[in-house]
Amino acid sequence: MKAILHLPKGTEHFLADIHGEAEAFQHVLKNASGTIRTKVDEIFGQNLRDSQKRELCTLIYYPYEKLRLIKNAEPDMSEWYVVTLNKLVKVLDTVASKYTRSKVRKSLPPKYEYIIQELLHESTVNTHKSAYISVIINSIISTGSADEFIAAMCESIQRLVIDHLHIVGDVFDRGDGAHLIMDTLCNYHNFDFQWGNHDVLWMGAAVGNKASMANLVRIAMRYGNLNTLEDGYAINLLPIARFAMEVYDDDPCLEFQPKLSGNDRTYDDKSVQLLSQMQKAISVIQFKLEHEISERRPEFEMVDRDLLHRINFEKGTITLPGGSEHPMKDMNFPTIDPKDPYKLTDEEADLVEKLMHSFMHSEKLKKHLNCLYSKGSMYLVINQNLLYHASIPLDKNGQFKKINIQGKDYSGKLFMDKVDRLIRSAYFEKDDLEMRDFALDYMWYLWCGKDSPLFDKSGMTTFERYFIEDKATHAEEKGYYFKFQNQRETCEMILTEFGLTGPDTHIINGHVPVKAAKGETPMRADGKLIVIDGGFSRAYQSSTGIAGYTLIFNSQGIQLVQHEPFESAKTVIEKGSDIQSVTVIREFISHRMLVKDTDNGKILIGQVEDLKKLLDAYRLGLIKERD
Repeated sequence: MKAILHLPKGTEHFLADIHGEAEAFQHVLKNASGTIRTKVDEIFGQNLRDSQKRELCTLIYYPYEKLRLIKNAEPDMSEWYVVTLNKLVKVLDTVASKYTRSKVRKSLPPKYEYIIQELLHESTVNTHKSAYISVIINSIISTGSADEFIAAMCESIQRLVIDHLHIVGDVFDRGDGAHLIMDTLCNYHNFDFQWGNHDVLWMGAAVGNKASMANLVRIAMRYGNLNTLEDGYAINLLPIARFAMEVYDDDPCLEFQPKLSGNDRTYDDKSVQLLSQMQKAISVIQFKLEHEISERRPEFEMVDRDLLHRINFEKGTITLPGGSEHPMKDMNFPTIDPKDPYKLTDEEADLVEKLMHSFMHSEKLKKHLNCLYSKGSMYLVINQNLLYHASIPLDKNGQFKKINIQGKDYSGKLFMDKVDRLIRSAYFEKDDLEMRDFALDYMWYLWCGKDSPLFDKSGMTTFERYFIEDKATHAEEKGYYFKFQNQRETCEMILTEFGLTGPDTHIINGHVPVKAAKGETPMRADGKLIVIDGGFSRAYQSSTGIAGYTLIFNSQGIQLVQHEPFESAKTVIEKGSDIQSVTVIREFISHRMLVKDTDNGKILIGQVEDLKKLLDAYRLGLIKERD
């Protein structure tokens, strides 16, 4: 254990705001944000041509797919297998060098664990056993196991190059592969998750919050993203399609056209029309369901978001809470009774029940929900870094804002701890039904409430964006956190609140895309705050100018890697054209960080001290040897 303490710390990777971009996300994991190519360059230098390095890297990322192409082009596979296996042994040996043999062994596939260990050990300590190594490799080839063995080696390289993965919120919405990302994460060897606003929206729906459910269905319609709902989680959308076609049959629903990319051929004109109708149908239902919570929970102070009763159906206008009157862009509301605008029609109520039944009985969603709860939290303090998705609410003076929850004030760390408990109560509380009901309503508040640490804006102007032309009404004023986050003093105050001090401490956030194309930088407050939302989602890439960031933290310091848009895995496999990733920020820490300097190292130090005491007690005769 004392020896382990003096090894370099494992490499941590931080990602945020993936928003359903499954293929790009999975590729970034496979190539470790460009780290594998860097390792290959370091190992082989000028001994391999660039094309050979690209081919080796592509093989490591996609072994089976690349092998199929190579077999079609390679005249002598036996020789290719020998050369390639020796290259892979060198790469695996390099990425495994900072870990104990025990840890490496646990990372290897059980079927080939012994053979891989032999290859690694003998290749580094005994050059006189080349015949022994050659026989092992030839035996792998002659028994027809080469493909499977190569894949096992490649997967081991991928596994060891990222020791710990941190997801700083927002896997869901926008893109259509959130369920695939969650499948990858739930099977990943070592990761944690800080919940984002979009994640909590899905979690709220999965535990029974109807308003959260309506919001996420609306967002899915808005971005033409039905794959996650239908294929991923088996949510039956037929009832809402049928309802929308009946109620809005003659309505063009122009304000509800889905936001599709220019090259999206998934939907024809009729499908786009149906999506528009479905989006309008669920939007109206959403406004009604949200009113039920704001009326039931006046302490949420959300009544200013109840706008249906402010519509003047005769004039075709709406008067907002501030008193301004605006013409409505759309006045076709066949399911709204002007005398009781928030009452669901029988058909709407039936539709809500059917949708909720699908969410509550989705086995895949339940599995992913359990994963989000077991691996997730509102924030994480780890290895001198503080991780949370969006904000810590502050007041106008830049101090921690006092927020009243159920008659008690909370602020700073205590507030984040309280929110974390409420999120867990919404799912796990079985005895205190009053607490569970409040927590269930609070899940929706976290999505759009002004004091939510996952939202932290004056209000969510969904209604205004759909129905009012004046863009001034669409504004959502950010909370004071976003005004003070560039100040070093503020960030140090937050870090101290969570027990972190010193020159090598950082806050790591996502949530607000960094507009790199406009000169914005992810590094704030003299380097104390790092915002790693660089636009993984295609929906944001036109404004960010890039396609995401990965923050990498190894024993020597941190580096922020910027990604260019990812074309496809198919292009990488066929052409070897890897995603372009460049280091935009590099910061060295004050000393090389060893295992003893990490949080896990502190645990090991405690165990070493316990073992010393145990040994002393045995030597003094206080503990007797068992017969």
